[in-house]
Amino acid sequence: MGRDKSIRSSSSSITETVNGEHEFRISGYSLSKGIGIGKYLASDTFTVGGYSWAIYFYPDGKSVEDNANHVSLFIALAGDGCDVRALFELTLIDQSGKERHKVHSHFGRVLDNGPYTLKYRGSMWGYKRFLKRSTLESSDYLKDDCLQVHCCVGVVRSHTEGPKSCSVHVPPSDIGQHFGQLLECGKGTDISFEVNEETFAAHKLVLAARSPVFRAQLFGPMKDQNIRTIKVDDIEAPVFKALLHFIYWDKLPDMEELTGLNTKWASTLMYQHLLAAADRYGLERLFKICESNLCEEVAINTVATTLALAEQHRCLQLKSVCLKFVALPENLRAVMQTDGFDYLKESCPDVLTELLEHVARNNEHSLAICTHSNANILDGSDVYGRRVKPRL
Repeated sequence: MGRDKSIRSSSSSITETVNGEHEFRISGYSLSKGIGIGKYLASDTFTVGGYSWAIYFYPDGKSVEDNANHVSLFIALAGDGCDVRALFELTLIDQSGKERHKVHSHFGRVLDNGPYTLKYRGSMWGYKRFLKRSTLESSDYLKDDCLQVHCCVGVVRSHTEGPKSCSVHVPPSDIGQHFGQLLECGKGTDISFEVNEETFAAHKLVLAARSPVFRAQLFGPMKDQNIRTIKVDDIEAPVFKALLHFIYWDKLPDMEELTGLNTKWASTLMYQHLLAAADRYGLERLFKICESNLCEEVAINTVATTLALAEQHRCLQLKSVCLKFVALPENLRAVMQTDGFDYLKESCPDVLTELLEHVARNNEHSLAICTHSNANILDGSDVYGRRVKPRL
């Protein structure tokens, strides 16, 4: 009788980090001096690996016993979580351009005891003696009375992978490429658009499939059976071209190639117009892409018009980003001198009231001590009063 064939199987345990970064700009450093030992300035919370984090800067040091002549810098678990294992990096940016940053990091080195473990909400990692205050104030870390802190968090995650049932390579979807080529070759087009003396040919079925507005216009009960050309007002030709490109390709065209300009201001202007066009034709994904890009491109000379656009098209996240940017003391006066601010005052006067509220809130809290229920995180204990000993 022959031996039964043995059955073998295998699996792998994979441990890796989910990384995220946050930039914390501290303006008005000299005004924060004298706030008191153990008092802090805090960043907004940010999320990495499913957990909330925050950066805390102590201008007068965290505690007397650890030498109040130093500034202190920490990263803390600001939300719910227990036994969170993570790697950290805190960097004070050299603003001279010489890149002589002051870096304390877990990344890129062998750890004797593995990643740092934060036991519960309020646990912290950082340095009470991060840098001597006298050294800081005579260094290139301080410029225009501002400091810049870069933080990287790497949350450690483990998972197990078993054998895959097959190894057939499945290519990514290329439907957008096929439809894009259909637009470029112009075969089978049955509708044209006249936009500022330029003509764009397209396919009714494609437009109707992508846009509820085009669907109603071309196939709805009020459609014109013999319509072959549609005149489009209030949209510039490059914007309509970009709109069609997205409808067919499901991605944005090269903005520099489209506008003939390689400036950030030109791309911001295009995203502004495209957002309005996307809202007009019910293209939700394009609308969100434009809102996301505008959030990343907030600048002095364009923020007022972007804020007006956000108000007019109900972009709540974009509006919040713009209001926070304009309300910063170092930005407010410059923004008020732009033509866009005059347009904002005329078109969206109610937004000015919200802007004043943000300015007032900044003034109230720039040096205020946080008194919410999590404030005791910052004196080395958590919300339950348990002491948390940070690693030095």
